Amino acid sequence: MNSSATPRIPITILTGFLGSGKTTVLRHLSRVGAMERTLVLVNEFGEIGLDHDLLTPIDDDTLVAVDSGCICCTIRADLVATLSEAPWRYARDGERWFDRVVIETTGIADPAPILQTIIGHEKIATQYVLSSVLTVVDAVNGTETLSAHIEAVKQVAVADRILLTKTDLVEASCAPLQDALRHHAPSASVSTTIDGEVDPCWFFSSTDYALDDKSSDVTSWLADEVSRQARAKPHELTHIEHDSNRHGSIRASHLVFSEPVDALLFESCLTMLMQFRGPDLLRVKGIINVAGMDRPMVIHGVQHVFHPPQVLDQWPGDNRSTRLVVIGRDLDHSELHACFAALGLAPTGAP
Repeated sequence: MNSSATPRIPITILTGFLGSGKTTVLRHLSRVGAMERTLVLVNEFGEIGLDHDLLTPIDDDTLVAVDSGCICCTIRADLVATLSEAPWRYARDGERWFDRVVIETTGIADPAPILQTIIGHEKIATQYVLSSVLTVVDAVNGTETLSAHIEAVKQVAVADRILLTKTDLVEASCAPLQDALRHHAPSASVSTTIDGEVDPCWFFSSTDYALDDKSSDVTSWLADEVSRQARAKPHELTHIEHDSNRHGSIRASHLVFSEPVDALLFESCLTMLMQFRGPDLLRVKGIINVAGMDRPMVIHGVQHVFHPPQVLDQWPGDNRSTRLVVIGRDLDHSELHACFAALGLAPTGAP
């Protein structure tokens, strides 16, 4: 129990598999003014992050990008440092300005190490309290994702609230997916949303995170993490050199185009990529500088589904280059580079 007279700062973990809609939820909360006095920590998989740019409605000193790499396996020391230092590092006029924290994890994060870090790290536990874990699940791909990725199962199992997205894109009943969610997280409440339009009161309303109503698997995963940390050598608990673009067989590849791109050629490259590597693609996202347009276009693809592109009101910052992130199994960056170069859209830099 915390003996400090200062109340601990509540943390909400926002997790969910690649492309489930976490960033869309945060953008909605920002647009409706629900992020006041909220520090947002965004962790992305890969060395080039785009979500920070897509969340530009949130003030820069409110939105903090935790170093690239998967927060669950390589940079927990960065998370500890960020949380420990946040009250003074991001202070305004010498005072802590935020009353709560939202951590958006990478889409492939194993949540157990993150939960254990917040609950079990003495320095963090004296300053913060884990308020809730909210897991976003894609109704289009959710059933397949739960069958193929243990990370997705863990993300659901640790949740006390589940947000089911993209239900408007599903023609069949969502009942099988909801049955799976109840199986993995029987005590979690489930809500649905379209375009991330979640009720802020529902998103933030919670008490201290409770483990006693979670499955025995969750307890086992956290116990395994405690044992792993106890066995680890000191240097293994700090930030270590690691390929921030790789998580097991899943790899992130990044392509940057310094010049405006032809829309039809770019679309042809993406179509060819889907045809040849479709089953292996988990996530495609990008900010595109289309020739002849003065505003950026944002594209999103999740597994076999590409959503209609969006045009932002303005460029997020001074960078006008096209940046494309492709996440999938056993991706060969040089093959991706060659795919675009073959149609005259050579990315900047060597493959």
